[in-house]
Amino acid sequence: MNSKLSPDVYTAIQHLYKAIAAGGVDQQLLTLVHLRTSQINGCAPCVFAAVSSAKKNGETDERLHNVAAWREAPFYTDEERAALALAEGATRIQDGAAGVTDQIWDDVADTFTEEQIGAINLEIAMTNFFNRINRIIKEPAGKTWG
Repeated sequence: MNSKLSPDVYTAIQHLYKAIAAGGVDQQLLTLVHLRTSQINGCAPCVFAAVSSAKKNGETDERLHNVAAWREAPFYTDEERAALALAEGATRIQDGAAGVTDQIWDDVADTFTEEQIGAINLEIAMTNFFNRINRIIKEPAGKTWG
């Protein structure tokens, strides 16, 4: 987001990202959450940015190419699976999906601390926010982020 458009909004977003970072969640896991959420929403610039960022941080092509099919792919840890399930449940609110089921929440609560859950939830919310902003402004993939 361009800081010249709205300095107050830009500052608020920076504070939210600081809160995410303070949650103690591995950045690679957060990037996978960002990628999966952006895939669900069809946000090309956010998918591009997530893949670019992940690759710069050493993520493998196998894992990146299979995020959309994470349930069937053998490449993810139990922690990543819990976070990806939460991301899907929280993001798929319009297509008849079950949402965040008790089982998803129990898996997340058994896997992460309260601070980590807060950070993952905020990452999901911020990704959905940017996915929608990009839908409005029609930001092309690769132009700004990545």
